[in-house]
Amino acid sequence: MKTDSTNYDWIAPLADLVIECSIINPELYSKYDVKRGLRDISGRGVLAGLTEIGEVHSYIIDENEMIPCPGKLYYRGYDIEEIVQGFMSENRFGFEETCYLLLFGDLPGKEKLQEFEKNLGRLRKLPPDFTRDIIMKAPSRDLMNALARCVLALYSFDDKADDNSIPNVLRQCLEMIAYFPLLAVYGYQAYTHYLKKNSLFIHSPKPELSTAENILHMLRPDSKYTRLEAELLDLALVLHAEHGGGNNSTFTAHVVTSTGTDTYSVMAAALGSLKGPRHGGANIKVVQMFDDIKENIKDWDDDEEIANYLEKLLKKEAFDRSGLIYGMGHAVYSLSDPRAEIFKRHVGDLAHHKGLDKEFKLYSKIETLAPEVIARHRKIYKGVSANIDFYSGFVYRMLGIPEELFTPVFAIARVAGWSAHRIEELVNNGKIIRPAYKSITPRRGYIPMENRK
Repeated sequence: MKTDSTNYDWIAPLADLVIECSIINPELYSKYDVKRGLRDISGRGVLAGLTEIGEVHSYIIDENEMIPCPGKLYYRGYDIEEIVQGFMSENRFGFEETCYLLLFGDLPGKEKLQEFEKNLGRLRKLPPDFTRDIIMKAPSRDLMNALARCVLALYSFDDKADDNSIPNVLRQCLEMIAYFPLLAVYGYQAYTHYLKKNSLFIHSPKPELSTAENILHMLRPDSKYTRLEAELLDLALVLHAEHGGGNNSTFTAHVVTSTGTDTYSVMAAALGSLKGPRHGGANIKVVQMFDDIKENIKDWDDDEEIANYLEKLLKKEAFDRSGLIYGMGHAVYSLSDPRAEIFKRHVGDLAHHKGLDKEFKLYSKIETLAPEVIARHRKIYKGVSANIDFYSGFVYRMLGIPEELFTPVFAIARVAGWSAHRIEELVNNGKIIRPAYKSITPRRGYIPMENRK
């Protein structure tokens, strides 16, 4: 909010004019068969491109009918469940391996993975004085905006910023993957010190640590964390790293890359997309909703009381009056979100470790009851199930990650997917992405000034 003495009362009537001339009759979308949100009424996306990086599978076609099925997610053809099972059964962190897979197309052997991890560790070093001059001197209340600003500032530190050759773009993308944890955590430290008057802690990353370990190391004043905590954060990063070419921020990366612009502009645009509460910011709403639920439900074991409160949420009588049960439903998945399914199997361990079994049980109850309540009150074109946001905020809370960092943590993971998709767009040298919009304004003749009202 501006704090100067300028009077802005004149804006309100102009805003009314802007609204009036911007309204489009919703019936016209059906008349002209416009797929709003680039999705049809069943939720199936309009086919806008091809990719070899990620696949989201949520239905089968049988006799021209779309039949919902349990959700599946594939990275370069590998089932995400098998990837997670693989590195967790071998007691390894998986995010770096996932980055390698998304960028280079195959799972790395032991030596290749070690070399890749070593190189990422070397890259975890911002340009000289960047932390002091860029991050610390302009703290922001919104860390996604701070992250985007830092990414754009990095353009000025790159002598080959506009070079779109693949070797150079790959170098820039690897730097982004290495830099994002530092930019996000240091941005939070600047915010909490300068704007909230807390002590300032700046820990340098350790090259021998994984991305998840470094986040906890840099974030916590004492740099201490348990193996279980690091494993759950690493799992969150793996599950958020990629979600096909059609999700909003990745599609943004494709769209902006198609213009021929630089890597920093692409990443900043993708960050702006991810910031939105309908995309990466949803998990904050989930934990805030649960805070409200815990305050208003007396018996957490009473299914009827819980269901009644969920009905109030749908009727816009509780929480933020939006009519939404946050964390339930997804633009693509119907019967299940595989990321939420995987997460839930491990969240219980962390909840037990933190003494939060009762809270985890409440989450599980609402996950079961919410689809039933929604089905009673809404017309459902496809199934409704918990999405990954339903549990991710709960995990971040248990890890002591502040809400301001919830969406930046998502970005730390998803920059790997954005990087792979940017390179794919460049390699295939596609046309500039420009979908059509139909104008519905009637033609009008020009009116001379003396004849206007």
